[in-house]
Amino acid sequence: MQTTTWPARTDIDGPPLLRAVARTLRAAAPHVWCLEAEVAALRQFVVPGAVCLDVGAEYGLYTWSLADLAGPGGRVYAIEPQPHLSALLRASRRALGAENVTVHEIALDKSRGLGWLARPRRGPLGVPGRAFLAHAATEFGSNSEFRRHHPLVVPVTTLDAFVAEQGLSRLDFIKADIEGAEGRLLAGAEHTLRTLHPVLLLELEERHLGRYMTNRDEVTRTLTAAGYAPYYFSGTTWTARPPETGRNLLFLPPHSRLIHRPRLRLTR
Repeated sequence: MQTTTWPARTDIDGPPLLRAVARTLRAAAPHVWCLEAEVAALRQFVVPGAVCLDVGAEYGLYTWSLADLAGPGGRVYAIEPQPHLSALLRASRRALGAENVTVHEIALDKSRGLGWLARPRRGPLGVPGRAFLAHAATEFGSNSEFRRHHPLVVPVTTLDAFVAEQGLSRLDFIKADIEGAEGRLLAGAEHTLRTLHPVLLLELEERHLGRYMTNRDEVTRTLTAAGYAPYYFSGTTWTARPPETGRNLLFLPPHSRLIHRPRLRLTR
């Protein structure tokens, strides 16, 4: 077994309330069912001054941890096309003093223009976490369990175009959870992946990917062909061996320089 290590990180203080919220999220993530354990491992990859994208930011579970770790000298772009969620993110940004966060009410896809989301409803309540890019899908797929979907027209752009519009010459980390459209996001990100080499944390669930006629293996092959190496989170360690369960995959770019934490090791 080969273990790769990096120097210890140096933290930079940010807004106290943001720090408190982010630390609470990272501490609770491995133990609370509605959170994702990978949030606790973000500090291994996000250093002060980092530039990050949270694609499918929803309520900001990852956004606020990324903002805290990147510090005042970093930048976090929260991508959330659903208006009520983007409004909530903006309000939370102000309350937390997270001036290094900007919220963008757009969707990322493999082409630019207008698209539409299908947001499911369970009884009288919407289920925003299961909204998906319906204009690109061949079927409802995993959302067939819902009887009703609310259509929502949204502006759509590519990751390459977004990076160019923002004038980014650096991009360190991308988290994407967009209900199966991750492969389409990558198709619109070829220049960014080739030139900026961000670390990628992607939700790749077969039940969602199927509605876009792709699967986890196909997305993984695309990235490994570009020099990325896949890793899986096993609770305390990122490993090259696929676990029995788990939906998020980490992809490390070639020649990455990352931060090592004592209980979070990369292993082969």
